[in-house]
Amino acid sequence: MKPLKIFFTFFLFTILLAAGPVWLSNTGHSDYLVPKFWVIFGFITFFTLIAILGVTLAQYRNPAMYAQIFLAMTVFKMLGCLAFALVFVLKIHIDTTVFALNFAYIYFLNTAFEVYFLLRNLRNQN
Repeated sequence: MKPLKIFFTFFLFTILLAAGPVWLSNTGHSDYLVPKFWVIFGFITFFTLIAILGVTLAQYRNPAMYAQIFLAMTVFKMLGCLAFALVFVLKIHIDTTVFALNFAYIYFLNTAFEVYFLLRNLRNQN
């Protein structure tokens, strides 16, 4: 897949993912978002972009190592995001339920997009 198409698809996904929180904050329901929600959003989204680009680049350089690199990048992203969440919770005193819902919303949808996007590149391309 071409790099421009990768960026466009990811940008479109990011816009769709951000639509819900923007709607919440504009309709007066900002109490459902943690105070630094956009920091979490940016960090996890950046990690997802790095993972997608890294695995895609590795697929072109060494296709035989695709599965191992995909798993390594997924573990790297998961550990990085969990470390960020730990530091975030320890530094900023917030409602843990709202934080857990916000973090799960961003992390799991980004991970689902990453898995779908990367596995879609594995299909038979006759």
